[in-house]
Amino acid sequence: MTAAPDPPVVEVVEYTDPLCPWAWGSEPVFRRLRAVLADRVRWRRVYCVLFDHDDDPVPDPAAETAWYARYVEEITGHTRAPRAVRLSRVAASSWPSSLVAKAAELQGEEVADRVLRRLRETVFVLGVPADTSALALSAVRGVAGLDPERLAADAASGAVLERVRADRAEARRPVREVLSVRDGSPHSGAAKETDGGGYRYALPTVLVRAGAGHRAVPGWRPYEEYAAAVEELLPGPPPSVGTMSPAEALWRYRSLTDPERRALTEGAWPPPGVVRVETGNGPLWLHPDEAATHPVLRRSAFEAS
Repeated sequence: MTAAPDPPVVEVVEYTDPLCPWAWGSEPVFRRLRAVLADRVRWRRVYCVLFDHDDDPVPDPAAETAWYARYVEEITGHTRAPRAVRLSRVAASSWPSSLVAKAAELQGEEVADRVLRRLRETVFVLGVPADTSALALSAVRGVAGLDPERLAADAASGAVLERVRADRAEARRPVREVLSVRDGSPHSGAAKETDGGGYRYALPTVLVRAGAGHRAVPGWRPYEEYAAAVEELLPGPPPSVGTMSPAEALWRYRSLTDPERRALTEGAWPPPGVVRVETGNGPLWLHPDEAATHPVLRRSAFEAS
């Protein structure tokens, strides 16, 4: 009797950028989905490079920063994510943070998650985007489990550069379904036209793949839409939703926003020892070990990097 073939591996591809405000606002849903799916799927992040080297310089940086700060404020009004009280500037480039985030993947999933989180928080909590190599490396100093010397070497390597270049190119080959998206979301996720006449994924976009099949979930979406897309392609029972105690979640993630702690935890909040950081749109909660090295609490040293 011939054995049945193994089911195809299900891959969840997250198209993102460390400095994207919609991706930042999607963190509660993505953290929940990753926790629920755990080892049942292969999760892969693709860095789109939202702020590129060849973007035209703006004639009035102060006006551009003021406009972008209002744009971020509008987005966080929808997502309830924290935003910086004051934004120092619009990011000059996504390349440094993308290279550091990609290099961190070589040190394991947990370290990579924590590194990416720190990079996001530089702009959306601190208001100083990690848009240089020095700032990106400084931002992640003290991340639990991280080898900083290896990270710096890997981020400067040709191999990691090629991986980010491949990510950028992949993000500019969107599937047909996202070229035109019409729904009631404040961020529908329709693909963005590029200067060269092509398209790239809007951020964030999730693509669930298994064998020859795929499901695209673009833009800012509720948890249920991602879970339904995975359920269509993942054999077995649908993903179930679990919660953690506040102390357990804070230990695991090191940093939680109010939307995240509501999505991920159950029990009395805040747990003992938590460090509360005020932002322009609600608090950020830090594990005390995280607070000891977080750039938001060593701002002057970070900005001097």
